[in-house]
Amino acid sequence: MSEQRLALGAWGEDQAVAFLRRQGMKILARNYRAPVGEIDIIARQRKNLLFIEVKTRRGIAFGTPQEAVGKRKQQQIIRTAQWYLGRGNQGNLQPRFDVIAILCKADGRIEITHLPDAFGLT
Repeated sequence: MSEQRLALGAWGEDQAVAFLRRQGMKILARNYRAPVGEIDIIARQRKNLLFIEVKTRRGIAFGTPQEAVGKRKQQQIIRTAQWYLGRGNQGNLQPRFDVIAILCKADGRIEITHLPDAFGLT
């Protein structure tokens, strides 16, 4: 992956964290890594434990950011969440899988779309 794409992804995750905090969510982990995969953000909102995938794009020539979270990526996130939960990190929280899509517009504005409960165990 190019350095420019990595920088865009990190910038997008920073934007997502700021957005989530404005919504009153507590960030528990960023870039959580396990042998089975990685989760961009783990957060808490009331009684929910959120596993959040962030996708950032400069345009929609190749589809919207959220379209990049396909079935294979969803399964990897689910496996990583199961690893996290298996370590006793859940408490009494209800797991939920969200996607945050960040689109950088040509005029310099950004559009943040939060998709709560974007996918589930299937």
